[in-house]
Amino acid sequence: MANPVKAFEPAFLGKLELPNRIIKAATFEGMTPNGIPSERLLNFHQGIVDGGIGMTTLSYCTTEADGRIMESMMHLHDGIESELTNMISTLKQSGARVSGQVTHCGGFTKNKNLQRLKKPMGPSKQFSPIGASVGYFFVGEMSHEDIDYLVQTYRDAARYMKRVGFDAAEIHFGHGYGLSQFISPKTNKRKDEYGGSHANRMRLPLRVLAAMRDELGPDFPIIGKISMDDGVKGGVDWEEGIRVAKTLDKNGIDALVTSAGTSSYNVMLMFRGDPIVKGMIALETNPVMKFGLRVFGPLLFKKYDYRELFLLERAKAVKDAVNCPVIYIGGCSTRESIDRVFDAGFDFVQIGRPLIKDANFVNNAQTNKEYDSGCTHCNFCVPLIEHPEGIRCVLNDKREATS
Repeated sequence: MANPVKAFEPAFLGKLELPNRIIKAATFEGMTPNGIPSERLLNFHQGIVDGGIGMTTLSYCTTEADGRIMESMMHLHDGIESELTNMISTLKQSGARVSGQVTHCGGFTKNKNLQRLKKPMGPSKQFSPIGASVGYFFVGEMSHEDIDYLVQTYRDAARYMKRVGFDAAEIHFGHGYGLSQFISPKTNKRKDEYGGSHANRMRLPLRVLAAMRDELGPDFPIIGKISMDDGVKGGVDWEEGIRVAKTLDKNGIDALVTSAGTSSYNVMLMFRGDPIVKGMIALETNPVMKFGLRVFGPLLFKKYDYRELFLLERAKAVKDAVNCPVIYIGGCSTRESIDRVFDAGFDFVQIGRPLIKDANFVNNAQTNKEYDSGCTHCNFCVPLIEHPEGIRCVLNDKREATS
């Protein structure tokens, strides 16, 4: 059996040494107004690195302006280079490492301020539920030139990430975003060499991985986040998810994050707990949208009861199928759960919502074997990405109000 304190010991991710094996999961915090990393974002991550995290992850780092889901997300460009460089340098003074999750929305966007494109583009023409809310009813099909351009944006992003001081890059291959749209047969209906078979659907993701590796070199860690299961009929299922993991492993990924679900079709598969629609209704200011959420929200957001380590068994199947390190994610809110993850043989663990509840999660878990973060998985923090001040834990609001 693995040593249960393994989580808190220094470890190598490739050739990068981390102070411990606990990593902040990549989440969009809603703290980049007009796409600019703010002091609020720095303070948010500063609290987490001061709380003992081995590596924090900045996200949403998209490869171009039209890769944003919302205008408030940042894309990697010269205009924010000084802010990012200073932020990363400041965060690393604690001894923690800093990763950036690099991604592109593909056709999954409600960004009304497209710059290069006239409409959102993805692997295949299809109806866009999220785009319809801002007048983008259909996603266009990318040409070969569009695909080549997208690969180049990832190459440029890799060069940029190295320049501003990131220690690692996490490519998002899951959750219904751009690369996931090519991987999933649900959204990829192409008849050319980028659609159909597993090998064809993985062609673009592997081109992206190769381009970033070429720019970053062999010693710079590249992590891949996958959806083991899309949670929607016709999408990636658990069996296909293992094939995706094996293909990325074979092509040189340094570690895999084993998530599930899609933001476009079944977001609750990755969260579990209370449906996020409750918070969305409370925050929505458009009366038409609020009415639509009340009527259709229960149909759009499935209910999955929360339990600790809800992806453990599925992630273990991926772990057994690949040679690269596997980073567990999915319902790890207590010290007991941390111990179980490493007892199961995982190499690292990513933590999301519990760090919003308690930025000092790592230090508290290390010193208290009975530690529980107190996160109830109410998921009200999720829709707060669209709040002017970004995400926070509403349970902490209640605690501060009574103190």
